[in-house]
Amino acid sequence: MVLALVLMFILVMMSGCPGPARKPGQQEPDRPDVVPGPEELKQEEPVISLYDKDTGKTTRIKMEKYIQGVVAAEMDPTWPVEALAAQAILARTFTLKKIEEGGVKKRNADASTDEEEFQAYAPEKINDRVQRAVERTRGLVVTYKGKYINGWFHADGGGRTAASALEGLAYKKEPTPYIKSVKDPGFAITAPENKSWTVQFPLNMVRNIIREKIGQDPGVIRTARIIKKGPSGRAMTIRLGNATVSGPALRIALGKDKMRSTLIERLEIRGNNLVIHGRGYGHGVGMSQWGARALAEKGKNAQEIINYFFKGVEIKKVWK
Repeated sequence: MVLALVLMFILVMMSGCPGPARKPGQQEPDRPDVVPGPEELKQEEPVISLYDKDTGKTTRIKMEKYIQGVVAAEMDPTWPVEALAAQAILARTFTLKKIEEGGVKKRNADASTDEEEFQAYAPEKINDRVQRAVERTRGLVVTYKGKYINGWFHADGGGRTAASALEGLAYKKEPTPYIKSVKDPGFAITAPENKSWTVQFPLNMVRNIIREKIGQDPGVIRTARIIKKGPSGRAMTIRLGNATVSGPALRIALGKDKMRSTLIERLEIRGNNLVIHGRGYGHGVGMSQWGARALAEKGKNAQEIINYFFKGVEIKKVWK
């Protein structure tokens, strides 16, 4: 009997004493939503090579310092810190994904200050808000099933973001299931020129641009109409004369600052001009910057802002 009791005592000690069970759905105590924690990290903050379009030189810079310059360029640095912080997380994610894919190969650099090649960069605009935003999100990135997402953002979604990267960007390189269409809360506070805009282009110029930049000859353009719209209302396919072009391709060809979005309300031929009426500013995919500002002003933090605009993603810390 004594021997049996001794054996039972030894088995209990070997198995350990379980702590109090957590209720279903309850998080572990002191474990934030952002994982893994700093104690689990082995990667050091990267030092990247940055090509300067103004000087033509490539220099080395710490990642977090670089992200400060990107955030200051890509978003108004006077906006709420949490909006800037969301921008910082996406900028860091974008940078790491692009470096993983080979960086800016023609510059033999990880990144470039030319926004046509990489991201905008304006270190002269860095202020205390930007510094705080980057510091409080240090090392944070957005992933989907363990891989960096395409950290897309745009100025204003025109009331609703695009339902897919295909709709807003004609992007087909890889699946992007984390993109979703949501109401853009920034439309209520956005600049007037984003609420409604009209632009016109001479038809001869449109024909030449389509021929040179898209590779089709529409001929003499007498008709213009939208052939296909996406779920959020964006023009995915447009017919101009004899040419059928994607909405995103036409926007890039005509100029992204002129044709402000593909959220077109009316497309018409008026005299010798192509006239486009629309709303919003940008491709509409991912995070709306005006939407981020609106959410931040309502008390949402950077993680909540990102989770509002992206579906099924995880925010991870990849260095201390």
